[in-house]
Amino acid sequence: MVNTIIENYYDEEFMLADGFDDAVIGLDETTMRLIYSVSKCLEILQKDMNETDAMEYFTYNVSGSYVGEKTPIWCWDTYC
Repeated sequence: MVNTIIENYYDEEFMLADGFDDAVIGLDETTMRLIYSVSKCLEILQKDMNETDAMEYFTYNVSGSYVGEKTPIWCWDTYC
């Protein structure tokens, strides 16, 4: 999905979260920020760590980081 979004909005710059391309679920067209599925991000992390470590890593290092106005949107979907 991320490639389709980038192709369709070729004149925009997007903030990508490294290693989480498969977790992109959409785009907020108002702010032009990518929307990531938290449950998919956690699935990706759990390939290399257990569930508790994945959650801790994600909340501290990924969703807890502000990287400017293009910071991605984290959708806390089916995981909660």
